[in-house]
Amino acid sequence: QVQLVESGGGLLQAGGSLRLSCVASGNIFAINDMGYYRQASGQQRELVAGITRGGSTNYADSVKGRFTISRDNAKNTVYLQMNSLKPEDTAVYYCYAYSGSRRYWGQGTQVTVSS
Repeated sequence: QVQLVESGGGLLQAGGSLRLSCVASGNIFAINDMGYYRQASGQQRELVAGITRGGSTNYADSVKGRFTISRDNAKNTVYLQMNSLKPEDTAVYYCYAYSGSRRYWGQGTQVTVSS
């Protein structure tokens, strides 16, 4: 089992920056890929960014150049640095982690960007 605890969401104006953090606990040695999805009201959950244990990253086209995902394996933590935020980035952001083929989810953190 893996537990994920997220922090860092909030309310801010367009153009601002925010950093999300997600700490993993439990069977951390089996964790490989980690990252974030987001779900806006009335929309499907979508992948925002992912990072492998080795540090390879991938991003949704909508956030490329604005968001940066990073990972500290020693702290079992993944970070999502979000810059130049837009109102359309408003969503609940969910951390995920893969342990083998099983995906675990964090509790979600709300990010609201006002225009």
